[in-house]
Amino acid sequence: MFLDLFFLAFVGAFVFAGIKRPFLLVLAYTYIDIVAPQKISYGFLGAIPISLVTFTLAFGAWFVIDQKRGARFSFRQGLLLLLLVYCGLTTLAADFPVEAADKWSWVWKALLFAMFLPLTLRTRLRFEALALVMVLSIGVIVIGGGIKTLAGGGGYQTLKLLVNDNNGLYEGSIISCVGMAVIPLTIWLVQHGTIFPKSRLVTLFAAGLCFACLLMPIGTQARTGLICAAVLAVLSLRTVKNRALYLGALGAASLIALPLLPSSFTQRMSTIENHSSDQSASTRIAVWGWTLEYAKQHPFGGGFEVYRQNELVYNTVAESRAGDNNIALESERIVEKGRAFHSSYFEMLGEQGYPGLVIWLLLHGLGVWQMEILRRRYARRKEEALAWIAPLANALQQAQIVYLVGSLFVGIAYQPFCYMLVGLQCGLWSYVRRIQRLPVARPPVPAAAAQRRPLPAA
Repeated sequence: MFLDLFFLAFVGAFVFAGIKRPFLLVLAYTYIDIVAPQKISYGFLGAIPISLVTFTLAFGAWFVIDQKRGARFSFRQGLLLLLLVYCGLTTLAADFPVEAADKWSWVWKALLFAMFLPLTLRTRLRFEALALVMVLSIGVIVIGGGIKTLAGGGGYQTLKLLVNDNNGLYEGSIISCVGMAVIPLTIWLVQHGTIFPKSRLVTLFAAGLCFACLLMPIGTQARTGLICAAVLAVLSLRTVKNRALYLGALGAASLIALPLLPSSFTQRMSTIENHSSDQSASTRIAVWGWTLEYAKQHPFGGGFEVYRQNELVYNTVAESRAGDNNIALESERIVEKGRAFHSSYFEMLGEQGYPGLVIWLLLHGLGVWQMEILRRRYARRKEEALAWIAPLANALQQAQIVYLVGSLFVGIAYQPFCYMLVGLQCGLWSYVRRIQRLPVARPPVPAAAAQRRPLPAA
């Protein structure tokens, strides 16, 4: 009861403040969509559609109160609209109408909010505020998970995060991937933030948050998180000042950490190399094969939750000792039904067909390309008003690449947090194009100098 009242008061404060400052309602929805306080609640808050209410208020307040100066609709926002319409059409013709409608009930909000978000990002302060709320909201989830991991409470499908829920950001592989994507944004906030200026306390908190994110693959024993961490480490080589020192620190940290890791973690990570010995990994390969065959017969997809009709037959191979020096290979035939895609790429292909997959790939591919353009164009700008743009573009690019790599192994094609990253990218691209078109202010000419100007010839 008290927890419900606290969350209700917290969100209510956002809403009340948003009467005069509509962007605060955007931040409130961001927090609610990531943390999902209605899931934490054990009382009346769970019965209130708080996410939909806040979403409606945020959009309505922007439309009625907020300034629209400089707002523009970009090409990638058009792609989001196209994907939204296409997903709506496939939902109407879905193979599983009831289940598809249930997934559609939150997918449309994720796509529409990502399309709406850039229209609200008009100033540097708004970019920073949104990034800060996104980072801190993920922190609400991962800090507790990190503490439990250090206390020995981790394990595959056993680490309980903020709530006992294995969906969305509370699922191990998803939070491990998103946790890695959050690290670049956290570093950007420390280096260029103005809401919480750089200080020892801010740096210490950010370091702790990044450490908690790095603990997620260990606590959840998610192979996806380990791969994403490796990708982020490689991407960081491009921007670190001293690469030799960076590589040495990574090597030293690995040598120190390896003996401390639980044996269950190292055993599970070893299946990355040999998937045939692990049933979970073998299931992914079988599902991907089934999806390719399904797409041949249904090139326009089967709508959300189409995987429910699959039937998979495959063999797993395990090694066993037969005497002192002999190793026997044991094969087991597995039959499973209705297994999820375990990949965003195959999720898009199966549910939305080739048109949906092309739109999705173009949406994210353009994001990587646009952020690279901004990173290079503003990399050497030292002015206070522009120096933050290239580092933010770099952070958003790294976050998106981590997401795209993690998406290979987990079905997060419609994950709302990842579409918020897309919204931030679209907003930054539009913001830069707008400030480039602003007229250059000329210093006023002194009156005496004006009087000395020669008269134009007759």
